[in-house]
Amino acid sequence: MDMSSNTVNGGHLRAFIERIEKLEEEKRAIADDIKDVYGEAKGTGFDPKIMRKIISLRRQDKHKRQEEEEILDLYLAALGE
Repeated sequence: MDMSSNTVNGGHLRAFIERIEKLEEEKRAIADDIKDVYGEAKGTGFDPKIMRKIISLRRQDKHKRQEEEEILDLYLAALGE
């Protein structure tokens, strides 16, 4: 984009905007699918809140997760928990 002459390539901009809009639509569809899976799991007796926590933990590096757990245990012990 050439800001000195205040021109914008409309076709190029439109292509980027349309790609982003398509991806946002796909993201919403995937989020709905994930929500449905949590609903199914809840319907069979699983706790979605705990499942989300497990997914969050599995996403972390194992070493970093262990380090955080050790700090959490240390803080809880300091609080007498």
